[in-house]
Amino acid sequence: MGGVNQTENAPVLVTGATGRVGRVVIDRLLDAGVPVRALTRRPGTVTRLPAQVEVHTGDLTAPETLDAALNGTRAVFLVWTAPPRTAAAVVERLGAHTRRVVLLSSPHRTPHPLFQQPNPMAALHAEIERLIAAAGLESTIIRPGMFASNSLAWWAPAIRAGHAVRWPFGAAASAPVDDRDIAAVAARTLHQDGHVGGDYVLTGPESLTHAEQVDILGDVLGRRIAFEELTPDEFRHRWEGTVPRPAVDMLLAAWNAAVGQPAYTTSTVADILGTAPRTFRQWATDHSSAFARYA
Repeated sequence: MGGVNQTENAPVLVTGATGRVGRVVIDRLLDAGVPVRALTRRPGTVTRLPAQVEVHTGDLTAPETLDAALNGTRAVFLVWTAPPRTAAAVVERLGAHTRRVVLLSSPHRTPHPLFQQPNPMAALHAEIERLIAAAGLESTIIRPGMFASNSLAWWAPAIRAGHAVRWPFGAAASAPVDDRDIAAVAARTLHQDGHVGGDYVLTGPESLTHAEQVDILGDVLGRRIAFEELTPDEFRHRWEGTVPRPAVDMLLAAWNAAVGQPAYTTSTVADILGTAPRTFRQWATDHSSAFARYA
């Protein structure tokens, strides 16, 4: 493959560099002494990145803008944040410039009803995985389940305002995984040997329903937070115009299918990092200020 640099000192390119996972991947790579490049669509966001990071402007929707960032890299952390139409052209450019790709995907192959509902994002991930394999790239697929940080968007506004959390399928269980654990696994697979061909489903350590997660947030904050069940139609109406309808329908179908059975959990975080994954309570404690009442 032309332009491939396989030396130890070649940089790793991180896409989605200012996102909730990519930003922490950068820190973990720097901690390991790995040179890092960051890809950003908005140069103004680079002030959030450490000074030693080499920043490149590029856009997954314009594959020709990626060449400078890719040239000479030893690996790429790929977070797909664009429509699907340019996926094939982007993967073709990856194959021309680098050898390794670690893809942040989804657990669409996991045999649990929460992950087996129709999902446009899962279909896109599956196609990107196929393209990477067809390009002959050495790959590792990272498949996080539900992010613990989803609760920031879902519940923090109501909790900060002192209101009840109104949400559907309170009995639907998941195993929320901490973004920091996802990033640590991704960084380890980017610079450590032995992970080529890895297909890793990442979860938190425990099965928790929506209502139980809200109870934990209340415990951490030192106050009771009421949980009020919404119907699916009420939930659709509440998020209309804010979240695309297919995404809302996908979530409702997944939660409905998950009611009445424990969440799917794996030991993958511990297997790779040698430390137990953070619990949802640990995540909530570390992010409690985001749920604190308005002054």
